[in-house]
Amino acid sequence: MAKLCNLFVLVSLLAALKWAQAKEIWVNRVVREKETVTNLQFYFHDTFTGNNPSAIVSIQPNTTKKYATLFGGIVMIDDPLTVTPDPNSKLVGRAQGLYGSAGQTEFSLIMAVSLRFMDGGYNGSSLSISGTNPASNPVRELPIVGGTGIFRMARGFAIAHTYFFNSTSGDAIVGYNVTVFTAE
Repeated sequence: MAKLCNLFVLVSLLAALKWAQAKEIWVNRVVREKETVTNLQFYFHDTFTGNNPSAIVSIQPNTTKKYATLFGGIVMIDDPLTVTPDPNSKLVGRAQGLYGSAGQTEFSLIMAVSLRFMDGGYNGSSLSISGTNPASNPVRELPIVGGTGIFRMARGFAIAHTYFFNSTSGDAIVGYNVTVFTAE
């Protein structure tokens, strides 16, 4: 009987050890002590008018009801990012992607946009915005959900504020203050 108890304890210990080892396989936690915080400021020029528009409506809302918010419409963009609100100021990148009108009662956009940088040490790097943009608010917060290049594995947020908006054409200039966290 004592041999059977010892065998049972031994088998239980081995099973517990195997379970603990298996648990460590699927849980791999890395503690990062150092992060880099980068702050960027630029202006986003969304232009529907002129000879070379940077934004086009690619899908019109397909509904018999007319929403003041253009609910259901999709816009493709390749917007310049500049240092100042002046469209002729230094070009630092491009915002490429799409946004759609996601609000029936408020002008709220759902955005999937890559901010591609083309200047200095940021050349070739990008940040990704994916989330809701309540564009009728003069100031709003947007999520930064990733990036490439020096912004690989980035997370953060962008504070967007409308600098200029033409309600007839849809042309807009939006200031962005971006805070990004990356591992060193």
